[in-house]
Amino acid sequence: MSKTALDREWDRAAEGWVDFVRTKKDYSREYMNSPAMFRMLGSVRGKKMLDLGCGEGYNSRILARRGARVTGVDFSRALIESARRQEKARPLGIEYHVRDAADLRVFKSGSFDVVASFMALQDIENYRKAIKESARVLKKTGRLVFSVPHPCFIRRTLDGKQIGGWEFKKGTKTRSSRNALHFKTDRYFDTGSDKIVWDMARLNIRFKTTGFHWTITDFVDALHAAGMAVARIDEPQPSREGLRKYRIYFEKTLRIPDTLVVEAVKLTGHSRG
Repeated sequence: MSKTALDREWDRAAEGWVDFVRTKKDYSREYMNSPAMFRMLGSVRGKKMLDLGCGEGYNSRILARRGARVTGVDFSRALIESARRQEKARPLGIEYHVRDAADLRVFKSGSFDVVASFMALQDIENYRKAIKESARVLKKTGRLVFSVPHPCFIRRTLDGKQIGGWEFKKGTKTRSSRNALHFKTDRYFDTGSDKIVWDMARLNIRFKTTGFHWTITDFVDALHAAGMAVARIDEPQPSREGLRKYRIYFEKTLRIPDTLVVEAVKLTGHSRG
C-alpha cells in the first residue's frame, strides 16, 4: 500500500482512534505496553526526545510531564491536528510535525537523546528506513526504545483466512483462558501487510487500519544495519491494577507475551547502509 493510502486510512480512523485512547479503552496501552516502555526509558527529565509515530500525542504528553523536551511526528495529518489542539489547550512545550517516520530530514543528525516509538513501527511500511532515520537523528550512544506486537504471537488475516490465534476446547461457548488449549502460530515468515478491524464491543467508534508483520530477525537486522545494538528486551505482562480491573481481558497474556519492547543503543555516528 502506498504512503498516501496509509495516510488517508489513518486520517479516516483518527476520530475512532482518538476516542479509543482518550477514553482509556485501550487496556493494553494503559496497563501493560506503556508501563513497560516507561520502565525501559527510565528517567527522561531534561532529555530531548522524539516520539516516533506519536498519533494524537498521548504518550508525548506523559513524557513532557515527566520533564522531557518532546517532539512528536506522525504521518496522519488528522492525528497531528488533534495533538496540536490538545497542546494549544494545555501547553506542555511539545512540537508536532506531520512527517513519515522514514523521512526525518526536517531534523539534523544527532538532534535527540532518545527516540521512543510506542506501538507504531508495526504501522510503518518502510520500517527499515524509519529505524535508520531514528539512528541518524540520535546523538552518539543515544537510545531507540520501541514496542511492537510480539511477532511470534499475533493473529493475522492472510488471503482472507485467519492465521494463528488461540485454539479452544471443542464445544466451548466462552473463549476464556480456562478453555484455551494453546496459541497456534503459523506462517511466521510470511511478512507483509494485514488489515486490522477495530470492532471490539467497548469501542464507541469502529475503524480499520493496515498493519505490517515483520519477524524479530527483520527488526534486529534493521537495527544492525543502522549501526545500533540491542541492549535489552522485555516481554511485559499486565500490571496488578490491570489484572484487578480487567482480569478476563488479560488472562491469556499471563501465558504468552502479547508485546515485545526493545531498547537499542547507537554504536557509531554513521549507519552501515
